[in-house]
Amino acid sequence: MKRFANFSEFYPYYLQEHSHAVSRRLHFVGSWGVLVLLATALLTGNGWWVLAALLCGYGFAWVGHFFFEKNRPATFRHPLYSFLGDWVMFKDILMGKVRL
Repeated sequence: MKRFANFSEFYPYYLQEHSHAVSRRLHFVGSWGVLVLLATALLTGNGWWVLAALLCGYGFAWVGHFFFEKNRPATFRHPLYSFLGDWVMFKDILMGKVRL
């Protein structure tokens, strides 16, 4: 397993693992879904929406990896950095730094 000293070292690797446009789009849609479902959980006070948010985020991402990238999600090897990478890539897509 490749080791990274910090997130700044990890993020280029993360982007490389998300080189397929469909995979990035699926991650982006899944992240939007997570935000909507977490907001729903807060507004309704129903914790089941948090579970739905987890399923949505990971479901969309894993479809992207298994069917388009043909690789294992970085979450399996680097869970914290991968979680951060998802949100940094989401922000970078919104800001136009990463193409969809």
